[in-house]
Amino acid sequence: MQEIKISIVGIGACEAAQLSDSAMSTLLSAELILGSKRQLKVVEHLLSTAQITPLLPKLDVLATVLEQYYNQGVRSVVVLASGDPLYYGIGSWFSRNFAAEQLTFYPAVSSMQEVCHRLGLTLQNVTVLSLHGRPVGLLRRKLAANRTLMILTDSQSTPQILANELVDAGYYAAHITVCETIGYRYEEIERYPVKALLRNPKQFDALHISVIETGTSVKPLPSFPGFANHHFITDGEQDRQMITKAEVRLAVLSLLQPSAGDVIYDIGAGCGSVSIELNYWCEQAQVFAIEKHPERFACLLKNQKKFGLVSNLHAVQGSAPGILAKLPKPNKVFIGGSDGMLPQLLERLWLQLEVGGQIVASAVLENTKHHLVQFLNERNLRGDAKVMTQQIAVSHGDYLAGQLVYRQALPVSLFSFVKTTATVVIQLKTPLTTSLKTSPKTTIKTQEPI
Repeated sequence: MQEIKISIVGIGACEAAQLSDSAMSTLLSAELILGSKRQLKVVEHLLSTAQITPLLPKLDVLATVLEQYYNQGVRSVVVLASGDPLYYGIGSWFSRNFAAEQLTFYPAVSSMQEVCHRLGLTLQNVTVLSLHGRPVGLLRRKLAANRTLMILTDSQSTPQILANELVDAGYYAAHITVCETIGYRYEEIERYPVKALLRNPKQFDALHISVIETGTSVKPLPSFPGFANHHFITDGEQDRQMITKAEVRLAVLSLLQPSAGDVIYDIGAGCGSVSIELNYWCEQAQVFAIEKHPERFACLLKNQKKFGLVSNLHAVQGSAPGILAKLPKPNKVFIGGSDGMLPQLLERLWLQLEVGGQIVASAVLENTKHHLVQFLNERNLRGDAKVMTQQIAVSHGDYLAGQLVYRQALPVSLFSFVKTTATVVIQLKTPLTTSLKTSPKTTIKTQEPI
């Protein structure tokens, strides 16, 4: 279909199409015009009877439909959009599925811009979130004190549902302004306190945008890495003692440096403290939180909902390494628990990682440290990794007989292994005690102990 030309034309948020001269010319000369029932009605008086004007099909069959029309001889297509096709619009789908030289975009004033002007808001100071076809739980990730949010909605994110999410998150003083049918003669704008909206039975027009003024929350979520431990839901005090504590979590985040496009395993995720922060601060990373114990896994799911991480944080119930065969290959791994399978895990994951891949593991027990030190020594011997280890010991203030004392928590050892090469290069960290026979291709380097 290289010869087909597709123009995505924004018609504006109004009853009469707002088209530039070039957009109008493109519309009038197109053989095929696709759009929603409302969009086609806006432009129908401009079109000729020779032009084909079917309803826009669902995206999962759109490419097939376009190919069918192409086989029938169609070479020029217009797809109608409401405002700016490339801002939360259909244009992004076309950019992903067609070559740039096949596409032309014609933007118009969007409904979001219209709402900003109705309410006197500056768009750069508004956080825009589309919940159209997305889980309403995503709202939690965007909530913060004194923030203005503009929400694009569907039937699963009505104003009443949004109000319920706000109240559940502790934003009791928030307000929602519902802007219905913006740009039409019967547009309606009304502002509601969230608690009043919960009891409002009104069915709002499907064509609406909700603007949220959050105010402050009585149970705010953290706004900086290193969440205090009490923010995480755990299964009693024993599990609270077992989560990766804030000080260690910060070090893990710093070592892994989550980035867009990463696929990260959190093995032995427990209640999810590390997974939550990895994905909370990098939404574009795919994080797989793997936990076998039912009680901890249930807490993991609750924390996932609490922090609004419902897209790229994947909770996986099962045991590693067995469950890993069902998951996409990672480029970064954190091992916080292994149920006695640490040597097997390390061996399998290291073979699986590409050059540049990383394993970070934590250890409290001496047996766990022993396995990690063995793995470290093997990496140094083979010269296929950049290794680092550190121990974190934290003391927290407490009182004894009314006097301040510091109580030391168990020290946690962290190990980081970044794969550098598959070439066998022996690097010695300690002097040899036995002789080694080497071939001309083997390099031996002696270094000081780390």
